[in-house]
Amino acid sequence: MEDRVVGIDLGTTNSLVAYMASGPSLAQPDAPGKGVFIIPGEDGLNLVPSVVALDLDNQMLIGNDAREALLKSPDRAVYSVKRLMGRGVEDVQAELKLFPFHLAEDLVPGEVLRIHLGERTYTPPEISAHILRQLKRNAERFFGATVKQAVITVPAYFNDAQRQATKDAGRIAGLEVLRLVNEPTAASLAYGLDKKQNGTIAVYDFGGGTFDISILKLQDGIFEVVATNGDTHLGGDDIDNLLIAVAVQDIAGDLGVDVRQYPDAVQRLRRAVIEAKIALSSRDTADIQVELPEGKLYQRRITREMFEQMVQPIVDRTLEPCRKALKDAGLTASQVDEVVLVGGSTRIPLVRRQVEALFARKPHTELNPDEVVALGAAVQANILAGGSDETKDMLLLDVTPLSLGIEALGGVTAVIIQRNSTIPASATEHFTTGVDGQVSVAIHVLQGERELAKDCRSLARFDLKGIPPMPAGLPRIEVRFLIDANGILHVSAREQRSGKEAKIEVQPSYGLTDDQVEKMILDSYDNAESDMLERLLIEARNEAQTILAALVKSRSSEAWKMLSITEQRKVDELESKLRLAMSGDDHNSIQWAIDELNKATMHLAELMMDAAVGSALKGKTMESADVGEGPTAPHPIGKAEFS
Repeated sequence: MEDRVVGIDLGTTNSLVAYMASGPSLAQPDAPGKGVFIIPGEDGLNLVPSVVALDLDNQMLIGNDAREALLKSPDRAVYSVKRLMGRGVEDVQAELKLFPFHLAEDLVPGEVLRIHLGERTYTPPEISAHILRQLKRNAERFFGATVKQAVITVPAYFNDAQRQATKDAGRIAGLEVLRLVNEPTAASLAYGLDKKQNGTIAVYDFGGGTFDISILKLQDGIFEVVATNGDTHLGGDDIDNLLIAVAVQDIAGDLGVDVRQYPDAVQRLRRAVIEAKIALSSRDTADIQVELPEGKLYQRRITREMFEQMVQPIVDRTLEPCRKALKDAGLTASQVDEVVLVGGSTRIPLVRRQVEALFARKPHTELNPDEVVALGAAVQANILAGGSDETKDMLLLDVTPLSLGIEALGGVTAVIIQRNSTIPASATEHFTTGVDGQVSVAIHVLQGERELAKDCRSLARFDLKGIPPMPAGLPRIEVRFLIDANGILHVSAREQRSGKEAKIEVQPSYGLTDDQVEKMILDSYDNAESDMLERLLIEARNEAQTILAALVKSRSSEAWKMLSITEQRKVDELESKLRLAMSGDDHNSIQWAIDELNKATMHLAELMMDAAVGSALKGKTMESADVGEGPTAPHPIGKAEFS
C-alpha cells in the first residue's frame, strides 16, 4: 500500500486524525469536506482528549483513559499542554496558576519546561508526542499499514519556538511533519474556500479552553493571516463551570448538601451539565439529574432561554476580540466575504446568532465544528502526498522541491522555507550579528536538505550594507523569502533598527533536474547523523566563542577585580579547559565546559549587573559602564547569527 499522509489537529482539549480518500468512494463532489474522514480510535470515538497520565503502575495512559485517571489522581495527569509548547518558565507563570502542574525544581530561564508526571518529568513536546503517537496508532490500525508522515495544525498566533516544539513532538512520535498549517487556514480548506481565489475570511474558533478569531486574506488561492485576536482562557469550560456553580448553589440551598466536599459527585454533576448543554443546542429544554450522597437526588429542568441568559456574558466576551481583529486588519465586518465556525462551543445557537449579527452574514456550519480543522489538515496532507482528482486543481500551485535558507554563523544552514511548501509562499526569520561593530552582513542563499552550507547548493549572494555599528547581538535583521506564482524567489534583508535594506531575485526552477533533486534528498538521509554531529559541534563552538569573547571583555571591568583570587583562578582554569575542548571534535565536551564556565562566572555576572545599575543611577549608560554582555548572556534573537 502507498504511503499515507494524514492530517492531525493537535488541540488544547481534544485531538483528531483525518485522511482524504480519492476515487469513486467520494460522494457529493461539491459538498464541503467532501471525501475527507476522521479516523476513530479503538473505542470508536473520533475525539482523543489531549490528556496524558501515568497509572499507579507507571503505565502511560492517553486520551479517554487518561481523562478518567485525571479525575482520580490529578497529580499524575497533564492536560492542555499545548499552552506550554515552546515556552520558558518565565513565560508561563500566569498559565500555571490555572493548572495543578508541578515544574521541575531546577529550571532556569531559557530552559525547556519539564513537568512532573508522577515520579518522572517530561517536556511539553514529549507529552504531546504521546498524544500524536496515539493518533498515529489509530491511523495505522485503520489503514493496516505504517503511517510515517503528517500535516499538523497550529494556532495562527504560534511563534517560531511554539511551531518548532510542535515539529519536535511529531519527530519524537515517529512522524515526519511535512507541514504545519494554521488552524484557520485548515478550516477554510475544509470548506473549499481556497477555490474562491480571492476574498476575506473570518474564522471564529470557540473551543473548550480557548477562543481565537483570525482574519484571512485569500489572494490567488493563497491564504495570509492578516490579524488575530482572542482569549487563551475563554471557552466551553467556562460555560460548564458556570452551570456547575449554579447547580452547586441550588443543591446547597434546596438539599442542604455541600457537593464540593464530594469529588465523585462533582464529576457526576459536571457530566450532567455538559450533557444538558449539548442537548440545548438542539432542544428547547434539558433535564439535569444527579445522585448525591445520603441518597439525595438533584433534579432541575433548564430551558434554552434560561441557558442563554446565563451564558450571554461569556458569549459577549468573544465579540470584542472580533472587533479588535477587524480593526487591526483595517476592515469593517461588511467587508468579510465568508465566516467559518470552529470549535464545539459554536454549536450553541446563541453563539451562531451573535456571530451572524456581528458579521451580517450567515456563517458556515455545515461541517462538525470539532472536526473541521482536522479535515482541512487532511486536505493539505492529500495535496502534499501527490493529491487526487479532487485536489489536482490545488496542485496547480507548485511546491518547492528543496528547502531554501541562508548560511548562518559557523557555516550552518538556517532553513527559511521548508521543502514541499506550496507556492506562492513566503516566510520570515530574524537574525543578528556575531561581531561587535559589524556594519555589513553577507547573505548567502542556499537550497538543499543538508545541515551545513558547504553541502547545499548556492543560489545567490548579496550584502546588506550600511548597518550602524552596534554591539554583537543588538542588530535585528529580518530576512524574508518570497516565492511568487512564477516560481521566482525574492530574498530581502532589512536591519529593523536603521531601516537599511537589500534584496535579490533568483530565477525559477534553480536549474535542477528531478534526478538531482532526488539525489540531494537521498544524500540528506544518508548523511543525516554525521551532518547533525558536525552542526552540533559548530553550534557548540559558536556558543563557546561568544562566552569567551564576553569573558575577555569582563576582565577589564571593575567587577573582575572584586572577585577573590580563588574565583579568578577557577575561571582561568575553566577557560583553559573550554579552549582545549574547542580544539577537539566532541560537542558534548565543549558543552560541558561551557556549562562549568557559566556556573563559575555567575558571581561575576551578578557583580557586573550591580555595577551597571550603580552607573545608571549616577547618570551613566550601561554601555559607558562597559557592561555589555555578561559571560552567561544568551543570544537575543533567533536560531543563528550571521558570520
